[in-house]
Amino acid sequence: MSEEIKTAENAAASNFIHDFIDEDLKEGVYTHVQTRFPPEPNGYLHIGHAKAICINFSTAEKYGGICNLRFDDTNPVKEDVEYVDAIERDIKWLGFNWANVYYASDYFDFLYECALKLIDEGLAYVDEASADEIREMRGTLTEPGAESPYRSRPIEETKELFRRMTDGEFPDGAMVLRAKIDMSSSNLNMRDPIIYRIMKATHHRTGDKWCVYPMYDFAHPLSDAKEGVTHSLCSLEFENHRPLYNWFLEALDIPTPPRQIEFARMNLNYTLTSKRKCLKLVNDGLVSGWDDPRMATICGMRRRGYPAAAIRAFVDKIGVSKAYSVIDYALLESCVRDNLNENADRAMAVLRPLKIIIDNYPENKTEEIAIDVNPGKPEKGKRSVTFSREIFIEQDDFMLDPPGKYFRLCPAKEVRLKGAYYIKYASHETDENGNITAVHCTYDPESYGGETPDGRKVKGTLHWVSADNSVETEVRLYERLFNVPNPSDEEGVSSFADNINPESLTVLEGCRIDRSLAGVKPGDTFQFMRQGYFCTDTDSTPERLVFNRTVALKDSFAKKA
Repeated sequence: MSEEIKTAENAAASNFIHDFIDEDLKEGVYTHVQTRFPPEPNGYLHIGHAKAICINFSTAEKYGGICNLRFDDTNPVKEDVEYVDAIERDIKWLGFNWANVYYASDYFDFLYECALKLIDEGLAYVDEASADEIREMRGTLTEPGAESPYRSRPIEETKELFRRMTDGEFPDGAMVLRAKIDMSSSNLNMRDPIIYRIMKATHHRTGDKWCVYPMYDFAHPLSDAKEGVTHSLCSLEFENHRPLYNWFLEALDIPTPPRQIEFARMNLNYTLTSKRKCLKLVNDGLVSGWDDPRMATICGMRRRGYPAAAIRAFVDKIGVSKAYSVIDYALLESCVRDNLNENADRAMAVLRPLKIIIDNYPENKTEEIAIDVNPGKPEKGKRSVTFSREIFIEQDDFMLDPPGKYFRLCPAKEVRLKGAYYIKYASHETDENGNITAVHCTYDPESYGGETPDGRKVKGTLHWVSADNSVETEVRLYERLFNVPNPSDEEGVSSFADNINPESLTVLEGCRIDRSLAGVKPGDTFQFMRQGYFCTDTDSTPERLVFNRTVALKDSFAKKA
């Protein structure tokens, strides 16, 4: 068993978050469980967010509690309704439903009053130092910070300046409101953090009501408290922010404050999840958009054909821990493959067609061949495909001079057509360049279904489609977007864009699918026999279908395990 699987199983067996919650409930700290998923609406969700979504919603479900969706919309410059809609759509697609939708902007009045209370308690002051000066005064990990010359500003003067900031008297960056904590703290987050800044920008919900906005570290714990969150579950990068989270709750005398618990974020190789870098991919035209099937965004994975249940299974398999680790992308693909193997309907499609003409098959004859829709689910019945004198097979399923152990169609070998007859080579046609354009064969009429009176067997079985009863389509073959495990920080590489896999997308025109699939809809998934798992792309129209390869048939992770 691979180390990845061992780690995943151990993590799943012991969920430290649930251990903490069990302890809190037993000791009567809380009488119920309430969580939240709090994305900032400044971009699209990615696979890392899927882990946080699953943890927050499933934890609430386990304890019979509720999980709310809250948009931490405290930065109007970067936020947009587009992202709000996309986030809601992604969460629902993953299979979760929130109890309520909240916004941090719902609490702007409350947060402002909290800031005034800190000022009244002598725990906040207006600082007119520049951003560079504040950064310099902050100190380093080994050296304490220096107190601002404005730190001892009288309370009434601070209140008046904060009011004038709120009234829009000062330009952006002229001054900030800082919490007065400890400039010598070993935790840099506790060295008088900024809690309000001037930002004259139109907010997507509050419009121009405000020109000062709270910082995330201030708004987040107080929003949790306002909503009645019991357990604030977040990724490990916020562990050093927990003392500040607790300080605000204690300083403002919040009754029954929430408990912050951190878990390791998901680090998946061969992917980028940084919003800034993903935006660059989009803006530079390196991908077609946020939902490009090569992106690690949830909408990209949905478009590629990843089932939501497979992503949830993946999150369950990697488990919950505090240890930093990098997850092999092949494990995600394995979960996708397992799900589709069980649930995807089977169909025949020829991606690189080569015409086969069966010389001894009657020209005007056709037959309906019954193919299992899903061998694992006999209740789904059979799919009827049309067999005729002219069919298509894959180009690489025929060779004139094959190597050893080649069991497909060639002059020396007979092959079976899936569900139909045995055929063998007779002759071939070429174009002016010597390229094979058609292969003539003969068939054995007594071999229907793969059985013959003489009992002979063949090793090769080929998929096929009828030439006259198939539909021309476009197929997009996707591979990983990057060709290095860590595309954002690969040693000796100047830009993550340099690590783009040039073969991450291959577009095939003139592919053929059986006519029985002509009515498929975007998002429908299939196993194209011998090819892989595919889904219908959103670019499809009734007149022109487009399919995306979701994942290949071969499971590289299972081989390693």
